[in-house]
Amino acid sequence: MTRDEIHALVTAQRAYFDTHATLDVGFRLQMLGKLRDALMQNEARIAEALKSDLGKSAFEGYMCETGLTVSEITYVIRHLRRWAKDRTVPTPLVSFHSHSYVKPAPYGVALIMSPWNYPILLTLEPLADAIAAGNTAILKPSAYSPATSALMAELIGGIFPPEYVAVVTGGREENACLLDERFDTIFFTGSRAVGQLVLEKAAKHLTPVTLELGGKSPVVVDETANLKLTAKRLVFGKLLNCGQTCVAPDYVLCARGVKDRLIEYVKAEIVAQYGADPLKNPDYGKLVNRKHFDRVRHLIDPQKTVHGGGFDPATLQIAPTVLDNVTPDDPVMGEEIFGPILPILTYDKLDDAVAFINARPHPLALYIFSSDKAAIRRVTSECTFGGGCVNDTIIHLATSTMGFGGVGDSGMGAYHGKTGFDAFSTHKSILDKKTWLDLPMRYQPYKRLYGKLIRMFLK
Repeated sequence: MTRDEIHALVTAQRAYFDTHATLDVGFRLQMLGKLRDALMQNEARIAEALKSDLGKSAFEGYMCETGLTVSEITYVIRHLRRWAKDRTVPTPLVSFHSHSYVKPAPYGVALIMSPWNYPILLTLEPLADAIAAGNTAILKPSAYSPATSALMAELIGGIFPPEYVAVVTGGREENACLLDERFDTIFFTGSRAVGQLVLEKAAKHLTPVTLELGGKSPVVVDETANLKLTAKRLVFGKLLNCGQTCVAPDYVLCARGVKDRLIEYVKAEIVAQYGADPLKNPDYGKLVNRKHFDRVRHLIDPQKTVHGGGFDPATLQIAPTVLDNVTPDDPVMGEEIFGPILPILTYDKLDDAVAFINARPHPLALYIFSSDKAAIRRVTSECTFGGGCVNDTIIHLATSTMGFGGVGDSGMGAYHGKTGFDAFSTHKSILDKKTWLDLPMRYQPYKRLYGKLIRMFLK
């Protein structure tokens, strides 16, 4: 779309929002139902698009994208009427006689910018929250997932008028045009570098922003962990979507005494889950494009590779790879991997692991494998991170009853369930003062008696 077309679209959405049609909760529920129906009716087409863009199997595509999105929409539909109600709160005695309440209200026109790695999930889950809160929305999916982006544009265009919900496809030029417009809220999922640009552009209009970024999410494995189960769940989380997951385990901090055993279990699990030659496994995905493939491939140090390391430029695939004896100075520790490489580092004391994590930018996720409650409590309390799991990986983001988001370098704000509704809402604090009584103490001329009464109330 051209700059003028994008401006016209934003203007049309603002005009539609100003009709107040989106304020009706029944209308919102109807629109959420349409979105859910479109996903369920087009499951096969979505699977084909995900396969084209990322090599995802139909099973993984439903489990991690279509199914999760349908589940989130169902949860929102079930709870929306309660969330959208005015909430009465206590009124202090000094404001007697009054009724105080909080009224959720939509921001207005929302911009949702999504990445390529989970194009359905990370576009349509925020959309469901935006619709639930009563906003209009413009979606900007990634140009790196063209088949899925085109399908979403078709589906959204078939169920919503563009003045209500619209999809803008394209690349950096369209992104720039959108960010020059004035939105009432922006929801961005992607890299830290682009997130900073979004924040800079939003500051011009003082637009509130939710940023879902990434980072190097650590895994702590101590001496008490069930190593075989740890390896199984670690391999699942690391290799899901070929490692292209914002909350994928990025590196392992393993207690030195159990490191060798863990590596053997991890190698066995890779073979058990993906076969002796994963590059020939039809359910094993690919890197999204050649640029990303080349970047990830060059993070592999052959001298430290203890499993995998193979690749196929023709299919943009890199085999599951385990690196041992990794140091903080190795290239693989210098950036978020976003690929099927698992570096393993060691620690001697839990103090060292905690200090190592806290000395680096706050990660989006943290995982600890342990049966020591004190160690679990310490790591989850003393380390700063967005969210995570104890004795598992990744699946915390599939919980609609908990917010999902980052902290510091890994983002700001959260969504999913009620937290997502709140992310796309402003909350008006209202005091309804009754007229049958008007206490005189706040008015001039001030009197000593009134001063005593004020002190009695305000303490």
